[in-house]
Amino acid sequence: MSNPVEIRGNTAVRNLRQAKLSNGRPFMINSKELPAHQCYFEYPGGKISLMTLAPNNRDFLLIRDLSNKEAAKIREQYNLE
Repeated sequence: MSNPVEIRGNTAVRNLRQAKLSNGRPFMINSKELPAHQCYFEYPGGKISLMTLAPNNRDFLLIRDLSNKEAAKIREQYNLE
């Protein structure tokens, strides 16, 4: 069972995700399963891209776009639907 702080944190992240996507902005999904400096970006249209931090430590570079099946699996894995 989740503790109240964890529940509030998860709710805040879900609200932030919805706000960003509703405003046409991507949402960053961090994963402990990815190598250092990599993350996923979820876009308003449903696309999810695997990204890496650029050498300048300010920008992200595209590694690849996930297939629809892979994107659905990520959303399921992180309870984003």
